[in-house]
Amino acid sequence: MNTLASTQSMFATDRGESPLQREAVASRAAPSMRTPAFFDDVPAIVLRDALAETLGAATDGVIEYRYLDAVKLAGHSCPTVAGAWLMTRAALARLYPGQLPRRGELRVELREAQDAGVAGVIASVAGLVTGAAGPGGFHGLGGQHVRRGLLEFGKAMRGQMRVTRLDTGRSVEVSHHPEVVARPLGALLQAALGPGADDRARQAFATVWQEWVRTILIEHADDPALITLED
Repeated sequence: MNTLASTQSMFATDRGESPLQREAVASRAAPSMRTPAFFDDVPAIVLRDALAETLGAATDGVIEYRYLDAVKLAGHSCPTVAGAWLMTRAALARLYPGQLPRRGELRVELREAQDAGVAGVIASVAGLVTGAAGPGGFHGLGGQHVRRGLLEFGKAMRGQMRVTRLDTGRSVEVSHHPEVVARPLGALLQAALGPGADDRARQAFATVWQEWVRTILIEHADDPALITLED
């Protein structure tokens, strides 16, 4: 905790405030999150979640996910997170043409094992949006809204990920081809991660890295060469 927050917390204690009130004071003193401006330009994914409606978490069960939600989940923004976002978005658009997708009513399967490559990252983003979860997911409410067992790995398929509607059984396989968008990093990566890297080198790398992600999410969002679909 910084000096200002420590002082404010001490004064809160003197005033007899609760731990929650003291935490609120400390939170106000903390730096706010700042992200690249293009995050706001990435199209949102809007779904209807019957469980959210049942429990009163969202009116009519309508939930909106933004790219920033995926970034917070992963802890970073990269071509893999961007690709997972676009793959999930494309699969849902194919499965629910002209309709709101039904969160929690989808099975997500990946071709690779959970610990292979970036499969785990892709699954995390897809699971966030679709509600599909592995063995540790929600077990249901009154025999409904079960989420666990809907996210699986190591499944035979042509695509990279398969998304299936539980109500109709319709599936779509989707793949991400990152090579379609050039990787403009050059020597910046080595300069930024080397033992002698300074703030200027790290910032230069970060700027180019996020410009790469922006190109994927904005300029190639609907590029059929970047995200391929097979029914």
